[in-house]
Amino acid sequence: MDSLDNPIRPYAWGSTTAIPALLGTVPTGEPQAELWMGAHPGAPSRLNRGAGPRTLGETITADPESELGPRALAAFGPRLPFLLKVLAAGSPLSLQVHPSRSQAQSGFADEERRGVPLDAPHRNYKDANHKPELICALTPFEGLCGFRPAARAAALLEGLGIDELKPYALTLRSRPAGEALREVLTGLLGADRTTLAPTVDRAARAAERLGGEYTPYAAIARHHPGDPGVLAAMLLHHVTLRPGEALYLGAGVPHAYLSGLGVEIMANSDNVLRCGLTPKHVDIPELLRVVRFEPTDAGVLRPEPGPGGEEVYPAPIDEFRLSRYVLEADAGTDTGARTIPAGGPQILLCTHGTVILRTDAPQSAELTLRPGRSAYVPASETVTITGPGTLFRATVAQ
Repeated sequence: MDSLDNPIRPYAWGSTTAIPALLGTVPTGEPQAELWMGAHPGAPSRLNRGAGPRTLGETITADPESELGPRALAAFGPRLPFLLKVLAAGSPLSLQVHPSRSQAQSGFADEERRGVPLDAPHRNYKDANHKPELICALTPFEGLCGFRPAARAAALLEGLGIDELKPYALTLRSRPAGEALREVLTGLLGADRTTLAPTVDRAARAAERLGGEYTPYAAIARHHPGDPGVLAAMLLHHVTLRPGEALYLGAGVPHAYLSGLGVEIMANSDNVLRCGLTPKHVDIPELLRVVRFEPTDAGVLRPEPGPGGEEVYPAPIDEFRLSRYVLEADAGTDTGARTIPAGGPQILLCTHGTVILRTDAPQSAELTLRPGRSAYVPASETVTITGPGTLFRATVAQ
């Protein structure tokens, strides 16, 4: 069991205050978007077992079977298969979608064959892995997730009262849902931005005036004036998560996070195809290959009771499993203690209160975690935890 030193990513959409407030540190005035916990080579966590700091990836590579356990090693190879984050959205992220594993493999191979540099701005695939993800709200958290029913999206566009949007609404009402969603999204994203910008601006003013269910789109437009993604966002469910609620985002589901603080877990990949709300590259032909053009339920998740007081967020994925423990005060005894079993690699993150971790491993018998602090636990170690506090557990599906 080791305390982790974790990097913070300063993306422009990040909140300037949310992560410092969690950590109890002074804001720098700069955006602090994501706190990364894991072995991703782009920003790995570090630990120190007495021989100086080293990355978590280097630690795992030195003895993958001991660190990961035989089952995870056989399933995913000698690497940590998940990445855990605290995500703090101060403004909307790009509207985006993630590929399936087979789509990522073929897309990555194609770009490698064509010699597209990994850091090229028009590169779609940074690796050959899929990127399913799950976000759990720590504060009220707003997002967009999955296509609405086509008729509902048509009604939302019609309600703006803008003639230029009537053909899109007619398509949504008159064609089969999947075909209509494909045609409208393609038309919006493929239109000349300069030509479409006045329509987007009129839609933004109408949304501001109408309020109610249009309020999120007015807010998006303030951050992305003239962006066709403002209109594309109206095709998607708008969701507000309460603390403790979550969303699972599988392959092909368009989504965007708008505001709030949450714990996010994903397969260890960096593959993102953007659909809008961004100045970055939008590859429409590749989007058409990847996006699932079908109405879906937004699918808000609530934790399900698990063994030993664990609360589990169900997700149909093997690379990760997210759960939490809400621990009461133990009054100096082990009355409120919970035991986390061994078997796979784990990252434990405290988000509230103080959580004490104990293990029988001689080099790291006890750690105290306060909000925003985390620990890595190798597969062989069983951990006992006491509160009062809230602890998130990231591991692989067993």
